[in-house]
Amino acid sequence: MTLEITSISGGVRLRLRVAPKAARARIMGEHGGALKLAVTEAPERGKANAAVIELLARELRVSKREIAIVSGETAQDKVVEISGVSELALRALVE
Repeated sequence: MTLEITSISGGVRLRLRVAPKAARARIMGEHGGALKLAVTEAPERGKANAAVIELLARELRVSKREIAIVSGETAQDKVVEISGVSELALRALVE
């Protein structure tokens, strides 16, 4: 996997590609440097964004409060910041 992960103060920044309204929520792998996710929620009224945060929190074993969508709230391509995780630890968990 060639994920583009940027270390920031206190955590990491990660690009996502999100597929809403999927049959099941899961991490699908790498897509053009971004982590591709599938969520079951529809992209309306923030439901898919909440599902993205929940999926990442569960899979990365962090609190939902430690994940913030910093760009792309209404798009499939998003950027998230995750506090309390190092780049090395994130790569180990996703790969």
